Amino acid sequence: MNKIKGYIKRIDDVAYKNNKSTLLMIIDVIIWYIFYGATLTDYLNYEFYKRSIKERRRYAVVRTQNKFYEKVSPSKYKEFFTIKPNFLNNFKKYIGRSFFVPSDGIDSLKEFLKKNKEFIIKPIDGLGGHDVKKMKKSDVKNVKEFLTYLEDNRMFLEEVIIQHKKMNMLNPSSVNTLRIMTFVNNGKSEILYAALRVGNGTCEVDNFHKGGMGVSIDTKAGKLKGNAIDKDLNEYKKHSVTRVYFNKFELPFWKETKKLVLEAALINQNIKVVGWDVAITKNGPILVEGNRRPGFDLVQVLSKKGRKDIMYHVINNLK
Repeated sequence: MNKIKGYIKRIDDVAYKNNKSTLLMIIDVIIWYIFYGATLTDYLNYEFYKRSIKERRRYAVVRTQNKFYEKVSPSKYKEFFTIKPNFLNNFKKYIGRSFFVPSDGIDSLKEFLKKNKEFIIKPIDGLGGHDVKKMKKSDVKNVKEFLTYLEDNRMFLEEVIIQHKKMNMLNPSSVNTLRIMTFVNNGKSEILYAALRVGNGTCEVDNFHKGGMGVSIDTKAGKLKGNAIDKDLNEYKKHSVTRVYFNKFELPFWKETKKLVLEAALINQNIKVVGWDVAITKNGPILVEGNRRPGFDLVQVLSKKGRKDIMYHVINNLK
């Protein structure tokens, strides 16, 4: 019941701001959920209340994405990506950092802690940046108890990524990662779209769903294009903390970044579409993780239009 009240409150707030009827908007939301599979989040993220039916139908909503990924990212191969230690081992050539999993044992944990005064603790099979946090070696009072905690909670450890000083200029409080979607078919890979996620300066993550912002990337020039946009659809010409302008900001190691993701896409060709999270370090790009079902919310919000055209491109080429 509280969840339903929360939904109605969100719709009511949007209706008030846009001088619309709350009741008619609720009816509209229900119709688009039943017949087209658009969730309330889809409806609000893509501002369906401002769009024509023709415009709405160009959006890849949740139901559309689920059908798409059933074809291009079969679930039987998901653990290659979703189990994080599997991913780190499968793409070891491209990750550029050390890590520890509980099965490595207490001696390996001691060695990891000896080399890393700070580190990241993550769920082995987590999604969307949940329960990811930075820890210090000094926080570990008893190594044996800490290992038991990791085992019981299915957590693992990673070396902290130090990003390139130019990426720090945008925002130093988080590692600002690139999200690059690739498509592989018949031994060839291509980039479908690319965007940069930037932290808002108040937290340690850049995730779009955790207060971060997104900016489109001109994949030919390797530069940011346009304004940054956050989850609440606020736009920013420059970062609110660092005051750096986004448009035409040049990314370091762009040529190397493209080469990395296009190579990585060839490693498991059973998964046709992957959303790669890439960090840029002083030595070049490294993979943070690969997403077997990368959402379309970031690219559609940044494009300010539906991007089913990306899906059509993939499906038509597979045929």
